[in-house]
Amino acid sequence: MADSKNGEYVSDWWHQSANVVGSYHTRFGPQLNNDVYLEYEAFAKKDWFDFYGYVDVPKFFGVGNTPDRGIWDKGSPMFVEIEPRFSIDKLTATYLSFGLFKEWYFANNYIYYDLGHNVDGRQNTWYMGLGSDVNTGLPISLSLNIYAKYQWENYQAVNENSWDGYRFKVKYLVPLTPLWGGNLSYIGFTNFDFGSDLGKDNAASKQLRTSNSIASTHIMALNYDHWHYSFVARYFHNGGQWQDGADIGTPQGPIKSTGWAYYIVAGYNF
Repeated sequence: MADSKNGEYVSDWWHQSANVVGSYHTRFGPQLNNDVYLEYEAFAKKDWFDFYGYVDVPKFFGVGNTPDRGIWDKGSPMFVEIEPRFSIDKLTATYLSFGLFKEWYFANNYIYYDLGHNVDGRQNTWYMGLGSDVNTGLPISLSLNIYAKYQWENYQAVNENSWDGYRFKVKYLVPLTPLWGGNLSYIGFTNFDFGSDLGKDNAASKQLRTSNSIASTHIMALNYDHWHYSFVARYFHNGGQWQDGADIGTPQGPIKSTGWAYYIVAGYNF
């Protein structure tokens, strides 16, 4: 995704950027959320190690909707998501490729949300499983990952501290065309979460939570050597495993966990 030039970046393999992100109507929780925040983002692929991750600092610029709280007003000081994968082929010196599957990984997706003020207000989730890069025969990067989920803290939900469900993730990158001196790409990734007990453990939970959810993200990215700009559309179905239409008495009315959210991103690669 990036060819580093000597001396132009801090590292020639650890690709990183600082971003300003504006989000509108994200649906990870029971209320629609708007925010403008600071983000550190990184990706790398070196030998047996494949990595993508980011750290968000919510409401860093003091801009957000009424239920949104961030680092400066006793809300979440940090949101972390990392996706480290470790090549089984390279670590075992074994050629495991067959058919369209060209390399296999021990794959992880770790999420730590709301690092701060008390345990009841945190989410801490680890997905672990098997991943593979797929040979498409086209200038398209495609990876598939299947995980089992272990849930630590989850805002006091009934599935805390247990194995609870699975996630299937598909990720792809499609180079499109040179544009305005940069390169335009379409990037997509979709999380299919299923098999959770959260929606069926008890009657109250079943009314408010679901055992499955989908978050499908679609990005148009314009990249230069140092600057990059993106427009993002993300579709949620029962986002955060909240039951769309359930009423829990929030100021926004019934839960709106199904629908579209949008992001605008501007960042600097260093």
